[in-house]
Amino acid sequence: MILCIDSGNSRIKWALHADGAWRESVAVDHAETAKIADLPRRLPMPARVMLANVAGEAAEAAIRQALAPWLPVLRAVESTAAAGGVVNLYADPARLGVDRWCALIGARSLTSAPCVVVMAGTATTIDTLDGDGRFLGGFILPGVDLMQRSLERNTAALPLAAGKYRAWPRCTDDAIASGCIEAQAGAIERAAGRLGNGAMCLLSGGAAAVIGEHLGIAQRRVDNLVLEGLLRLAGDLPAAHASGKTNS
Repeated sequence: MILCIDSGNSRIKWALHADGAWRESVAVDHAETAKIADLPRRLPMPARVMLANVAGEAAEAAIRQALAPWLPVLRAVESTAAAGGVVNLYADPARLGVDRWCALIGARSLTSAPCVVVMAGTATTIDTLDGDGRFLGGFILPGVDLMQRSLERNTAALPLAAGKYRAWPRCTDDAIASGCIEAQAGAIERAAGRLGNGAMCLLSGGAAAVIGEHLGIAQRRVDNLVLEGLLRLAGDLPAAHASGKTNS
């Protein structure tokens, strides 16, 4: 059994992987991190606990405290130059967000084709993998909701839109909602166009369904690419012996 944890900007998500399948998938706000402490009380120690954390030191400390009995098998992943079949061409590989890194590794574990890897959450990240597993680079945009909230906060007359997507919007709410979705879809499709024919889009995150509905390219939705990447990395580690960081 392997426990994979994605500690993101807004929420913490975890799932157990056993017997070839994901089990007990949970997502909560960071204020509810203590809920994960229930796992050591009712389950045997897993072979691995894999953590990808972008929420800061306090968030990681809270997770470690909640999982204190399992610290001997906990690994906090960091971004590196290569791992899990992916080569990281970032100018400074260590500065690539570990959530993006794990999502790329997760994508590579699911397909060897060139692909655009999209994480659609508070922010939308659009990262590109070629057929050789090289991370070519990527983009970071405000997420769909953040785009809408930014317009509401920083303009005098635009509301927090409750509109719907329309191909030809004819009211302000619809214009805002549609514009934010078009911006996301357009950026994804431009990235896919640079990869050339045969590129697929792998979509994950809370806004994946909203964006995916309006994409004109081949796509596959994955519940959590970060967890898929953590699972792939767990298989590359030597036998567990002590808690700490891993550069895998």
